[in-house]
Amino acid sequence: MKRSEVNAIIREGDAFIKEHHFRLPPFAYWSPQEWAAKGEEVQEIARHHLGWDITDFGKGDFDHHGLVLFTIRNGAPENWQRKQGKLYAEKLLLVGVDQITPMHFHWTKMEDIINRGGGKLALQLFNSTQDGNLDEQTTVRVQVDAAWRTVEPGGVVLLEPGESITLTPYLYHKFWGEGSRVLVGEVSLVNDDNADNRFHQPLARFPAIVEDEEPLYLLVNDYSRYYQYA
Repeated sequence: MKRSEVNAIIREGDAFIKEHHFRLPPFAYWSPQEWAAKGEEVQEIARHHLGWDITDFGKGDFDHHGLVLFTIRNGAPENWQRKQGKLYAEKLLLVGVDQITPMHFHWTKMEDIINRGGGKLALQLFNSTQDGNLDEQTTVRVQVDAAWRTVEPGGVVLLEPGESITLTPYLYHKFWGEGSRVLVGEVSLVNDDNADNRFHQPLARFPAIVEDEEPLYLLVNDYSRYYQYA
């Protein structure tokens, strides 16, 4: 992805978030120069990958296979071993119409996915087989707003604004927006994008960036280039 494309996506995404009367924390808007001047007091933001996260999953077609994320809070994976510190994460996701986040599951993370506004959020679900493939034989038991629902393998759950679904580890899911763009909330256990994602088809979680202009705001995978304590 080109940096100019990333910057445009952030500007448009920020406007969409504000249209839905949601406000991001101040670090969402720190410039690269401001990051370079920060000290140890903001290490958690960088080390726990809080902030902007734009991906096209390495496919080079963001409009059809892409996602805008903003991580608001997150603990560290080792917190679970110690049972100390933040054991949770919270994100915003911006999902376009027919813009697919590919089929994947999480080894450890349980998450609630919440439609915060806009169109409908569609999620296709499969159980996982023991060898990590799609289980096309068994039905999926899943909670929608804490009520149990049974879904056929490969079935699609549609979430209206205000509705939510609980996704457990090893539950394959892919999702996209229907009708209009969707503002999605995610509340989960600690998020670890480096080790806890299992995509059905191998792909790149973080895109390579072509630096054709200066960053508007840093992505989570930019911090180490600008912030000395990352």
